[in-house]
Amino acid sequence: MTNEMAVIVLGVGLVLVAASMIAAGAGYLARRDGASYPAAVTRAGAALAATLTVVAAATAALAALTGR
Repeated sequence: MTNEMAVIVLGVGLVLVAASMIAAGAGYLARRDGASYPAAVTRAGAALAATLTVVAAATAALAALTGR
């Protein structure tokens, strides 16, 4: 495994952990707000998807700027 590959794998892992934590926080806050479990899970899923979308867009923009 090259160093570049290792950095990519660690970066993906970090993004997944951060997105999961954001989703868990959104679900927790939804429950605190009085939402039902299905509604809280839906909000958590939406937060996870939004986080991954923002990271993907930022990665694509960075790749376009660096020419890779």
